[in-house]
Amino acid sequence: MKSSDGNRIRLQPVWRKVAYGGRQSGYDDNYTDESFLEEKVMNANVVKRDLLKVMIDSVSISQYLCIVALMVSTWILTLNLDIDESTLLKLDVGLLLVGFSVLLLTTCPFSLKLLTKYVLNISFFISGLYVLAPIYHTLTRSISSDSIWALAVSLLLVHLFLHDYSGSTIRPPGALNNPKLTSNISLNASIVASVLVASRLPSRLHVFAIMLFSLQVFLFAPLIAFCVKKYHFRLHLLFSFALMAVSLSVTYQLHRMFFTVLLALLVFVSIVCPYWLIRIQEYKFEINGPWDEAKLCFDITE
Repeated sequence: MKSSDGNRIRLQPVWRKVAYGGRQSGYDDNYTDESFLEEKVMNANVVKRDLLKVMIDSVSISQYLCIVALMVSTWILTLNLDIDESTLLKLDVGLLLVGFSVLLLTTCPFSLKLLTKYVLNISFFISGLYVLAPIYHTLTRSISSDSIWALAVSLLLVHLFLHDYSGSTIRPPGALNNPKLTSNISLNASIVASVLVASRLPSRLHVFAIMLFSLQVFLFAPLIAFCVKKYHFRLHLLFSFALMAVSLSVTYQLHRMFFTVLLALLVFVSIVCPYWLIRIQEYKFEINGPWDEAKLCFDITE
C-alpha cells in the first residue's frame, strides 16, 4: 500500500497471545495488549471456611495435647513414687488390651493374619524393651537432674511442633503412604525424652514399666485415635472431649499452674486459632490469570 507522496506504509500484524512459538514480528518480547487482562480472576481458589467446622477440625490437636499432658503427669507421679511399678504394669496391660481391641474393632475387614501379625510385633517389642531396661536405668547416671529435665522438656516441645496431627506416627492398616519424615523425627524426640525420664527411676522394673507406658502413648495412641476418627467421627469427638475432661482433672489435682497452662493451650488451639483463621481470610487477596503456570489435573505417577 502506498501513500500520496509515494512512500510505502507497512501494516503492523495483529498481536496474538502465543505460549510457544517465539517472538512475533513487530512487537517486543514482553508486549501485551488490553485483551491480556480480560481473563484475570480474583480470589478464584480462596476457600470460605466455617468457624464451627474449623473448631471441630482443631479437636485432633487438643486431643493430642491432652495425651501428652497425661503422659507428663504420669512421669511426675512415678518420679515422686506416688505410682509403684506394679500399678504401672497393670496400667500398661490395661492400655495394651484396650488399644488392641479398639484397633481390631475399627479395622475392616478383620483377619486372623492381621491378628497374628499384631501379637508377634507386640511380643517382640515388649521383649526387646525388657532386655534394654537395665541399660536405660544407668544411661544418665552422670548427668544432673536439671539437665535431664531441660532436655526432656525441649524434646517434648520438638515432638509437639513436628507431630503429624492429621495422621499417625506409624502406618495404619490398609494405608498406602508411610508417615512423613517430620513425624518420624517427632516420634524419636518423644522416645529420647522418655528414656531420659526413665533413667531417673530407682529400679529396673520401674524403668521397664514407664518405658512401656511411654511408648504405648507416643507410638500407639496416635494410631488408635486415627483409626477411631476414620471409623466414626462422632465417636472421635466423644473420645476427645472425655480425654480433655480427664486430663484437666488430673492436672488440676497435680499442680494448679500445670492445669492453667493446659487450659490456656486448649482454649487457644480450639477457639482463638480458628477465630484468627476466619478473620485473616478477609485479607486474603489472590490474582489468577493467563500468566500462571499450567497445573497438572492428573497424578503424574499413574
